[in-house]
Amino acid sequence: MYDLVIIGASAAAFPAAIYAARRHLNFIIISKDVGGEVALSGEVNNWPGIESIGGYDLAQKFYKHAKSYNVNIEEGTEVIDIKQEKNLHKIIAKDSSGKEKVYETKTVLVASGIHPRELGIKGEGNLRGKGITYCTVCDGPLFKGKTTATIGAGNAALESALMMSDISEKVYVLTRYPNTPEKQGGFPKGETILIKKLKELKNVEILYNADTKEFLGDEMISGLVYEDTETNENKTLKIDGAMVHIGTVPNSDFISCVKKNKQKEIEVNLRCETSRKGIFAAGDVTNVPYKQIVIAAGQGVTAALSAIDYLNKFSE
Repeated sequence: MYDLVIIGASAAAFPAAIYAARRHLNFIIISKDVGGEVALSGEVNNWPGIESIGGYDLAQKFYKHAKSYNVNIEEGTEVIDIKQEKNLHKIIAKDSSGKEKVYETKTVLVASGIHPRELGIKGEGNLRGKGITYCTVCDGPLFKGKTTATIGAGNAALESALMMSDISEKVYVLTRYPNTPEKQGGFPKGETILIKKLKELKNVEILYNADTKEFLGDEMISGLVYEDTETNENKTLKIDGAMVHIGTVPNSDFISCVKKNKQKEIEVNLRCETSRKGIFAAGDVTNVPYKQIVIAAGQGVTAALSAIDYLNKFSE
């Protein structure tokens, strides 16, 4: 019987684990992988105290810090369900071989993060991993000297295009928004400094009012079709690779006993408590309005301290 089980191993999970270890809780981290979206980030320039660091390197620092407290981290384990028995919780998971594992605990902290959203268009499923990627940091270097397209209008898309401008010969950026001040120059959710940098690059061409409709290719991607929503005209681009960055989806399907919003984000209060006693949630999987590494880390600490308060008053 654990005091606490932390589900996930990213920006929210590791700070929570450090605080749990310092309070000498009997706990474990279980996760399908380590690092989450942090490890898939490009250069991180907004982590206090470190001017610039690669996302993967930052995730490794989180991991190393947690291991310095001898935190038990069980990798390659995917949670598939959580059940309640009075004030206790039973977590059902599968390891990498498909073997079922069960963990019993007094409290749960869900810090499972998010995963990339797909476009859901023709050709996407067949060509995923064949020129279509949702992780520019992971796969961008494969397209050195090629022609690529980044699809999206947020910071992730901007960072993708900036990275690819140093790798690809030509970079197209497709945003569904117009180039107007009201839509922040075509990137309504983007940071001004990133937009400015992108628009100054000579090998980047931004296509506004561009709604991607189809990916072309057989064994590998060869192009894409997009609609110019101003003229209603379909246009074709020849490309060697496509980076899709159109948002994210919470990794919350495995838990049904807590309240979620329409976006499937787990709803939490200021103490990171969910609608179910003894279950807490932190980071990007929650309804926190800003998906930022530093915010997720702070939420992880809040959730851990709330779990500790709960355990201090716990009775079966």
